[in-house]
Amino acid sequence: MANFSRTWWGKRFIEALESFSEDNRLGRGRSYARNGKVLNYEVNNGKITAKVRGSINPYFGVYKEPLYKVSIEIKPISAQQWSKAIKQMASKASVVSKLLLNEVPDNIEDCVDLLPHSRGNFKTNCSCPDYANPCKHIAGVYYLVASQLDADPLLLFELRGLSREKLQKELAKSPLGKALSSAITDDTKAKIVAASSYYTKPKEVSIAKPVDLNTFWNGTQAATNIDSTSTTTIPAILIKKAGDFPAFWKSDTSFIEVMEDFYKRVRARGLR
Repeated sequence: MANFSRTWWGKRFIEALESFSEDNRLGRGRSYARNGKVLNYEVNNGKITAKVRGSINPYFGVYKEPLYKVSIEIKPISAQQWSKAIKQMASKASVVSKLLLNEVPDNIEDCVDLLPHSRGNFKTNCSCPDYANPCKHIAGVYYLVASQLDADPLLLFELRGLSREKLQKELAKSPLGKALSSAITDDTKAKIVAASSYYTKPKEVSIAKPVDLNTFWNGTQAATNIDSTSTTTIPAILIKKAGDFPAFWKSDTSFIEVMEDFYKRVRARGLR
């Protein structure tokens, strides 16, 4: 349930269906709602109509994905009851303030029995061959409608037989109701203009002239010539530390002098 509704009225809307439906079909219905099986649905004159994709099942001879038509009607509240309820609603600041915030007041049922609560409140139909009513296709549509109620609670009034236009007209008869009525019909959207941008605006820059690869890698200045004949002092700390005649050295010639000559010849060959 929590996946399809966050508000108390949306959850109550779902609980009404779940109170008299089979768990297996409810689970399949939730799966249909999540996985895009419900192609579309609309609400006209308080009636929900939808098209739902069925399942391929060769075992039952279904080899092509079927398309089923679903209709859901919630028992409307009579015009006389609505007239009485609106007067009560318009006189309660707590109710009006919540509706102004696009919420269903938690004390709405003090004024009108708005939310469905039993099988008797529903009239449902599906073109599928399932004997159960509500079937998984009906449940899938119902869950999606419950999700929409979170953002559009006034849809509840339409589903119970009171259009938004009628609600506006009736509420306008009282001062508090007039404020609510104007809020319902106010289509003006506030325009927010930022005084300054938080981001650096891009600037036009000229493209640098193409350069050859040699200039790109070596720069515009000529590299300083390196004198390959210059000598480099080799510290040879470890060699000198052993002295002229280390323990392993059996020659009469200085070990340091031999190694210095060796380093010079290796360096000269490397330069060549």
